[in-house]
Amino acid sequence: MAKLYVVPTPIGNLEDITLRAINTLREVDFILAEDTRTTSHLLRHLGIEKPMHSHHKFNEHATVERVAEAIETGRDVALVSDAGTPGISDPGFLLVRKCVERDIEVVTLPGATALIPAVVQSGFPCDRFCFEGFLPQKKGRMKRLTELATEPRTLVIYESPYRVVKCLEQLAETFGAERRVAVVREITKKFEETVRGTISEALEHFRSHEPKGEFVIVVAGYDPKARSDDNDEEEE
Repeated sequence: MAKLYVVPTPIGNLEDITLRAINTLREVDFILAEDTRTTSHLLRHLGIEKPMHSHHKFNEHATVERVAEAIETGRDVALVSDAGTPGISDPGFLLVRKCVERDIEVVTLPGATALIPAVVQSGFPCDRFCFEGFLPQKKGRMKRLTELATEPRTLVIYESPYRVVKCLEQLAETFGAERRVAVVREITKKFEETVRGTISEALEHFRSHEPKGEFVIVVAGYDPKARSDDNDEEEE
């Protein structure tokens, strides 16, 4: 029986793709792409010509049934997003669930994703961490941040450059301005940068340096002992 292949693609540096991923893209019958223009650029770089169909958050509810039927007729399909691993803050979950429901084999290849290098190079514990992806933009955002304020694990958040300063302001309000943070931008790209320090220090940096690129914000987990020590110092 044909299969659905979930294929990670580079998050910036086009060399960050595995040989297995390249071979899979060459061998499938067609590719589902979040943005066919972005994927066309990657395929040209790899020297691959393959039929593509759009599969993004605005049409995935309508397309999953047709894709599953195509696989059941014997056509191997690769699912890619614009960058990174499909399903991780990108379209993919609905199609994978549909294939699982219909007993279609799903093969997920390992590969690029922004959250792993960000949390590892943050310097915070990464044996266990909490990945939140993109927080709600408006409704429920502050409620969720308040809930996360006492999360003991390292916290990983994706953020748009247009909301980085606002996000850091909200983190300072709910987590405390002295909580440690590592703000990583443009992972694997030419201008990759990691800003480490307290939330207030990171906020000061990005107020004076315009945020550009894709951001991952890694926040140290809640430590009640550290807060207690801070309170003791204030009393003295």
